[in-house]
Amino acid sequence: MADYARLLVVLALIAVALATPGFLSQASIRSLLSAMSFVGCVAVGMTFITLSGNIMSFSLGASVAASSVVFVAVLPLGTWPAFALTLLFGFALNGLQGWVIGYLRANPIIVSMAALSLIIGIASVLTGGRGLYITSADAAIFKRNFGPVPGPLIAFLICAALGQAILSFTRVGRTIMLAGSNPTALLAAGIEPWRSTTWAYGIAGLFTSVAAVLSASRYGSGDLQHGAGFEYGAISAVLVGGTLIHGGRGSVGRTVLGTLLIAILQAVLVLRGFNAQFQQLALGLVVLLVIVLQWRRKQ
Repeated sequence: MADYARLLVVLALIAVALATPGFLSQASIRSLLSAMSFVGCVAVGMTFITLSGNIMSFSLGASVAASSVVFVAVLPLGTWPAFALTLLFGFALNGLQGWVIGYLRANPIIVSMAALSLIIGIASVLTGGRGLYITSADAAIFKRNFGPVPGPLIAFLICAALGQAILSFTRVGRTIMLAGSNPTALLAAGIEPWRSTTWAYGIAGLFTSVAAVLSASRYGSGDLQHGAGFEYGAISAVLVGGTLIHGGRGSVGRTVLGTLLIAILQAVLVLRGFNAQFQQLALGLVVLLVIVLQWRRKQ
């Protein structure tokens, strides 16, 4: 999408939001910022997958669900050990998918769909389809507010800052960008593309696990319903923010903007009385428009 067109859309959306009754209320703003933070952490992770040239992963929502169960299961070990183990689980779970896609040159969409079924299926068998509940105050720090600022928003902004730092200042980040824009140049530099793909998915798993911890802490449980639909919200935020669907160009900063725009759109639709089905339709149309405009620009 051309920059001027994106600016016009942003300004129009802001104008509609400001004209929507109740949008500027404290409760509405707090709810908007909290809600966007959960999907936002997943969107930060999705950015790495898209930038690496692998479009998207359908399994990140399932990864949130499984990671939330892991977090609650290991929480008796202590707050921070449980947090660290959950991050490690998310990294390994998604990194394995990246390895399959990169090393075996498998289709990323098919692999992510298979992973979605496997994650939910195995987790359902292991848990008997039941959630695990937090029975202590060990996870309270992940749901507290800091003055008027929701805690999940701070976590999201920290994830965004770390994600952008990885892309901008590390060799791994630069190779992920190069894998999406020019994999031939990556090979010429003596770097195997499958390594970049594995790292991209592993890093996505780290940020997705943060969303899992936040969700488990907020709802007091690890449950396979957590994270449902997060992958769609995440890819919407990535594309609306301006990251190219075929990879190689974009940033976490753009994803933050896309996450905010999607959250504003959904808040406006809710406040104006539109049902969930219409909200999904509107979001789908927005993403389709972005994809069409990216395709036309590429021609």
